[in-house]
Formats: sequence, structure tokens, C-alpha cells
Amino acid sequence: MRAALFVLFILAAVPAAQAHVTVWPQQSQAGGSERYTVRVPTEGQVATTSVELEIPADVTVSAVLVGGAHTYAVRREGDRVAAITWTLEIKPRETAEFVFFARNPKAAQIVWKAHQRFADGTSADWVGVAGDRRPAAVTMLSPAR
Repeated sequence: MRAALFVLFILAAVPAAQAHVTVWPQQSQAGGSERYTVRVPTEGQVATTSVELEIPADVTVSAVLVGGAHTYAVRREGDRVAAITWTLEIKPRETAEFVFFARNPKAAQIVWKAHQRFADGTSADWVGVAGDRRPAAVTMLSPAR
């Protein structure tokens, strides 16, 4: 009986653990260039209308992929891209992906903070640490070769 309850708990927890804004790949090389994909699911009953990804100060965005039904806008701080906001209606139980290209910092990781906005005016801020209710996405960086 305990084993069955444990299995049910694990199966119930898996979708919740994967149902947040993520950035792929989750591993890359320090100082290297990378193609990043932001995955945005709508897990509740209200459509997502936009997602804003904060770009850490030591990450250099070189391009944002254009295409599909979405639009995007960048917020700049001087010459650098400080945030990218993609706008698209993502219906409940659907997921959208957005792509950008960037040069990684010479660091151990990149923490990607995201703000998901919904049609009813609410939002979910994916900015917490690992294990938090709404964790930020993290890309681990291996040393340059």
C-alpha cells in the first residue's frame, strides 16, 4: 500500500515539476554562443498572453528568431538587451516555444528569470531558487575548452 501511494505521489509530482517556464539547453559552455529555446506552458484554465525573459547582465543576446504567430519586443539598457517579451495567446494545456541566440558569460551558470502573464491580468513570476514554488530556469555552464 505504501509503495502504491509513493508511486502515485511521484507520478502526480512529475507534471508539476515540468510545468513551468524553462530555457533549453540546460547545459552549455562558458563563453560560447548558444541557441536558446524558451518553453512556456499554460497549465491553468486561463490563456497565457505573454512572457518576459530577463537577460542577465553578463549574457549578450545576438538575435531573436522571428516567425510563427508571435511578436516580440526587446528592452534595452544602453546597447545591451536586458529583456525579451514574446506575445502570443497560449491556450490552456498548450505550450509555445520562443528562440533567441546569445553569448554565454564565463561563469558557472545562467539564471533566467521569467514573468508569465495571463488573459485575466494575473501573472506568475518564475524567479525563485531551485526547489522554490516558482523556480527560475538555470543553464549550467561548463568551462571553455
